[in-house]
Amino acid sequence: MQPVLDPQAYVFCCIASDLNDVLSLKPIATFHEKEGLTLVITQETANLENLVYDGVFCKITLSVYSSLAAVGLTAAVAGALAAHGISANVMAAFHHDHVFVPQADAQQALAILNTLSA
Repeated sequence: MQPVLDPQAYVFCCIASDLNDVLSLKPIATFHEKEGLTLVITQETANLENLVYDGVFCKITLSVYSSLAAVGLTAAVAGALAAHGISANVMAAFHHDHVFVPQADAQQALAILNTLSA
């Protein structure tokens, strides 16, 4: 899996805006839900914009190419982290999967994923 920890602090915010209105916030991910637009942005940006968020996360990128049709990778990653009481918010992008874990658990999560990939 070749997990790589991004030390940047990220947060998830939900706003009632259109994506075009928030591109200046440089979100690394977005998702439209009926309740609003979810943004994944840096904690620094959220604080500067006075946006509400619940929790601070670090992103661990699984550097190997993973197909969007792959079966079981998300379950294996989430299961390994869950066994240690670590929440995992997994996002699949075109080339890689990205796992957002609570900032306080980031180093332990990285170690777990390195062991899993060995």
